[in-house]
Amino acid sequence: MEIYKDLKSPENKEFEKLLNSQLSKEKIEEGKIIEGKITKITDKFVFIFIPGLKSEPIVDINELKIIGLKDKVSVGENIPVLLEKIEDKNGEVVVSALKAQKIKGWYRLEKAYEDNESILGKITTKCKGGVIVEHIDTGSLMFCPGSQISDKPLKNIDHLIGVEQKFAIIKLDKLRGNACVSRRQIVSSNKREDKAKIIEKFKVGDIIKDAVVKGYSSFGCFFEVNNEIDVLVHLQEISYSRVNHPDEIFNIGEKHDLKVISIDKEKLQIGCSIKQLSPDPFEHISNYEIGGKYKVKVDKITDYGCFCSLEPGLSTLLHSSEMSWTKRNIIPKKLFKVGDMIDCVITEIDKEKRRIAISHKLTLDNPYQTFVDKYPVGSEVKGVISSSNEYALYVRLENLEIDGFLHANDLSYLNNAEEELKKFRKGDELKVKVLEIKTEEQKIRVGLKQLGKDPFEWFKGKKVNDIITVQVVSTDNKGLMVKPENCELEFLIKKSNIAVNASDARPSRFVGGERIDAAISELNYDKRKASLSIKLLEELQNKEAVSKFSSPLSGKNLPFSSLSEQLEDKKDKDDQ
Repeated sequence: MEIYKDLKSPENKEFEKLLNSQLSKEKIEEGKIIEGKITKITDKFVFIFIPGLKSEPIVDINELKIIGLKDKVSVGENIPVLLEKIEDKNGEVVVSALKAQKIKGWYRLEKAYEDNESILGKITTKCKGGVIVEHIDTGSLMFCPGSQISDKPLKNIDHLIGVEQKFAIIKLDKLRGNACVSRRQIVSSNKREDKAKIIEKFKVGDIIKDAVVKGYSSFGCFFEVNNEIDVLVHLQEISYSRVNHPDEIFNIGEKHDLKVISIDKEKLQIGCSIKQLSPDPFEHISNYEIGGKYKVKVDKITDYGCFCSLEPGLSTLLHSSEMSWTKRNIIPKKLFKVGDMIDCVITEIDKEKRRIAISHKLTLDNPYQTFVDKYPVGSEVKGVISSSNEYALYVRLENLEIDGFLHANDLSYLNNAEEELKKFRKGDELKVKVLEIKTEEQKIRVGLKQLGKDPFEWFKGKKVNDIITVQVVSTDNKGLMVKPENCELEFLIKKSNIAVNASDARPSRFVGGERIDAAISELNYDKRKASLSIKLLEELQNKEAVSKFSSPLSGKNLPFSSLSEQLEDKKDKDDQ
């Protein structure tokens, strides 16, 4: 910028020369970081000289304390500052050493982020959601989320605070000036490098000795090898027999030999097999036959059964339903223990699915068949009530550990089933009759009322429309409760069946105790069902009266009854 138009005088030429010499050395612009020389240090301020400025700017001594330079600077040394304003409202130059350091640190962080390089830092303090990390080179503060501190959960991170270590920059916000870093990426990367070196030691076909079961999932089992790498044995490579879940075969901490069957150097994974260490036992399946009785060894016990082996490697499942004829909701570990040798019968061999089914109960006498032989249907047997529910009793028969089902309706012919059921208690001794036996389904139905005479036999020989004498027991709005003479059963004559005439069909006409006649309106001996009706009796009596007392000549003596006949006779005579 030219401020002198007349440059002919020697003085102006000399002044122009001095100005150009100063401005050409340093280009002064606001917002840039420039170097200043310290000229004076006081208790509160540091004075610096920057060529090209009209006055010496000052830096607050507290800024140097924050950035750790207070004790490191001295007169004559250079210090970087940010030129915020060449001249403020008071005519002074405004600079900041703290902001200069932050900007320099940000530039270095940007370069490291662009070059995908790690930086040195140390965790200074904990904060909400993570920790604060200080950049070693520039002192810039960065945020590290809790999930990025380590590749595994850490209950305590005190041992990491203040320790100089590497971090990876994962996010930069230029507008806000925030940086987010990760220690986890560095740890995982180091482990990956170490893991790659470890994997180089293995090749397909190697046999790994004494690998330790570390954990399992639905798709396989994880083993730890030499305390340095984890390998996977897939579910299909555990055994030649069918396995639903690894926990059926393995326990945490067990040691097993493995065979390396695959190596993925990109994913850094090693696949192993246990079953390939031995020949396929299904090649010997021809040595076994369905229905044959064999000794099996219990290898593992679960809630639903026992895994057993016919021979090493040839495994099969003994389901809890095949352990006993009579016990329900069996707990396998109460019957067997690992290592037991038990007798079993092979019930199924499926070569395609490589499945063998066995049964232990088939080696025992079937108590249901024993019961059938001793007590066929119609027999009487003693028992003790073992349990009950809201509609039936269960009777333990002849100490055979077999429960017979006794429905409430089979307790009595006369009383209400629910009321009759309340009379019995667990432990009561009963004598019952065998009504039905289903050997295959393991079910036996018994009855108590069948031991006595069926009062419904009173209707034997009777038929519909027969007239019987009954006694009124009680009355209500529904009708009359009556009881046939010499019969223990009670029947309801509905209100609509009391009389032909609707006005007479009133239950209140009866007070109880009366002996009246009624007709059988319905009778089904097989279903033990009968219905009585006074109305039907009246209809039958009316029909009988009409039939008995009416005459074929009835109506002939009525007036004009023969008029048509006389007219016909007269007509015939006129025609003659």
